[in-house]
Amino acid sequence: MSKEKIALCEDLADVMPPEYQELVATATFGNQDRGWKDIGSSKELIEQHSLCAGCPESIAFRFIMSSIPNPEDSVFVGSTGCTSLVFPQVGIHNIHSLFGNQNAIASGLQRALAVRFPDRVKDVYVLAGDGATVDIGLDMTMQSWFRQEKFTTICFDNELYANTGGQESGLMQKGFVAKMAPVGKKFEKVKLPEIAFESGCHYVAILTVSKPNRVEQAIRRATYVAREFGPTYIQLYTPCILEIGKQSMEGLDEMKDSESIGGRFVMRELMTDEVKAFIKEKEAEDKARRKQAKAVTA
Repeated sequence: MSKEKIALCEDLADVMPPEYQELVATATFGNQDRGWKDIGSSKELIEQHSLCAGCPESIAFRFIMSSIPNPEDSVFVGSTGCTSLVFPQVGIHNIHSLFGNQNAIASGLQRALAVRFPDRVKDVYVLAGDGATVDIGLDMTMQSWFRQEKFTTICFDNELYANTGGQESGLMQKGFVAKMAPVGKKFEKVKLPEIAFESGCHYVAILTVSKPNRVEQAIRRATYVAREFGPTYIQLYTPCILEIGKQSMEGLDEMKDSESIGGRFVMRELMTDEVKAFIKEKEAEDKARRKQAKAVTA
């Protein structure tokens, strides 16, 4: 997607729907410094969605879409689940895969894009729930890491199967009782961030989506590292408020509680020293560029 592709034809401008005209006027495509602060003013960052009221996944989608640095040359690969309800409404190229094979699809896509567009940066992102990532699709997820595929995997960790009634998932907390897991989970939450790092991911982040600046930082770091080094992984806590017995306005409080001191979603990053140095250099370059641009427009 790009500003040129969505531009209005002058001869038809007066008959185009006002929603499309607003998209053309407010879209952030081509803006190198786009970010989460554009959510309230940009049409393409999901004006509406079909998820439940107050769903943290809708927040996650908005933050991710606003944070990816190259939206006009990016592709989302999704899987069956609540996320599949949102993909038809996003202003980013996307593919819906079968349940669990999203990383296999992304692998082929990333390789094909590299061959078809050797002189352009093309970013691929997997967006899938915990069932598709750690349970049904774990084999294909890990195999893409073993092969060092250069894309980012983002797991929406609901800590249960939110789309099908609240069954137990590998990322559910031990002892948690859900509608379709009435006796409580018998084993600890699978440590997928550590598994990802040990399996070859060069950058791993675990956090909630309560703080947009942190999500933006993690998405950008994961993207830049994936381009240069190989696979990256982000695990976002997006609790299904419906299945855990919360009200529509309580999702944010649930996430904040889980990231408080000692909580299971205190933000963590795993990376090698080489990647840490690369990120520091990249962010310094971006900061200097923005400073220079600001000085020119002042």
